[in-house]
Amino acid sequence: MISWSTRAVSAEAARLLGLLALHPGPDFAAPAAAALTALPVRRVRGLLTELANVHLLHEIGPGRYAFHDLLRAHAGDLVRERHTEDERQAAVHRLFQHYLHTAHAAGLLLAPHADPMPLAPPPPGAAPEPLADDVRALAWLGAEYGALLAVIDAAAAAGRPGHDRSACLLAWALEPFFDRRGHWHDWQQAQHTALDAALRLADPAMEARGLRGLARAEGRLGLLDRCEPRLERALELFTGLGDDLGRANTHRSLGWVSEQRGDLTGALRHNQLALDLFRSTGHRAAQAGVLNSVGWYHALRGEYRQALNHCFDALAMLQELGDRYGQATTWDSIAYVYHHLGRHPHALLGYRNALTLLREHGVPYLEAVTLVRIGDTLFATGDHEAARASWREALALLTPLGHPDADRVGARLRGQDEHLGAGIGVGVGVGVGVGVG
Repeated sequence: MISWSTRAVSAEAARLLGLLALHPGPDFAAPAAAALTALPVRRVRGLLTELANVHLLHEIGPGRYAFHDLLRAHAGDLVRERHTEDERQAAVHRLFQHYLHTAHAAGLLLAPHADPMPLAPPPPGAAPEPLADDVRALAWLGAEYGALLAVIDAAAAAGRPGHDRSACLLAWALEPFFDRRGHWHDWQQAQHTALDAALRLADPAMEARGLRGLARAEGRLGLLDRCEPRLERALELFTGLGDDLGRANTHRSLGWVSEQRGDLTGALRHNQLALDLFRSTGHRAAQAGVLNSVGWYHALRGEYRQALNHCFDALAMLQELGDRYGQATTWDSIAYVYHHLGRHPHALLGYRNALTLLREHGVPYLEAVTLVRIGDTLFATGDHEAARASWREALALLTPLGHPDADRVGARLRGQDEHLGAGIGVGVGVGVGVGVG
């Protein structure tokens, strides 16, 4: 059937069909297909429609296509018959670079304070997709998520240094998305793959980032005994490389680990070191984020005046920079301080500002934490029913994530928490610290 069908389409469409067999993911859109062929996206859209019309591809959603398994195997035969090894490798390289450059741009939109590795220009025919803002970035990452995971695995399995580097860079570019959406197990697996690739490259800068990336994922999964030594080794490597941004962001993650261990003095110290380093490099977006973290740790230590000073400075910078996600976590920190000062109306206003911004960005874990804290504040005002409603909403978000906070919120709702309304202490104010900071 496939031989008859390929005769029923244009030569360009038949060529595209074969090259699509090189795509490692479950589905694809026209820009990725265009990277395989080095043709303009508009032309490729027409070819995809042509292939779908004769059932050589299946349109699984608007603009997204997939093979049936048997047809993929036949297309693989076709590409091997009609294209040399060098041509196939060039197509795969363009595809990987298309995904890498688009994901890199998306990661910078989601985490402007991060310290990504610089990329070489994409090869001709591998143009990244244009992403206007973080909303577009999140939409693209969500649509391409399965393909991106497959590309990391395929690049690392290819046995070529250039592809190993692409696997590392792509895994790191996805860090803010993994963290925001709670894809922590996928994050851990991708970072394991990236670290293995970095070690094969014997590149200290790649190794440092691989260690830090894996440590952050392990931290989110509660594996502190694993992640702390990785972060300490990453810090040594960044220091040896003279990479102040790498050092600063690793101090932020070490601060988060210190908080999880109950060492608030250590957490504050690491974040103050990070702030000094960010100031020395002039990285304003990172300064704004870490100012909030410093304020958060002052709040946890009961130093509320210092906390508000740092957090309001952070909020002003984040508003100037247009970082709405950073504003969300900072509003949460400010509200936490107001709650502990007994200024409950101010706390509720701050938490609701945070919640509105978090919902814009699709961050289920941090949304749940803020809902728990809204419940705490409502409970403190005597509105116990509204508090329970807020905790139930939080539990509905936490349960699918498999996060241990779900058990604590569930116990609270069952009336088994001895200190009802005391807070679960998960530290949303520095949520970005372990994730992408």
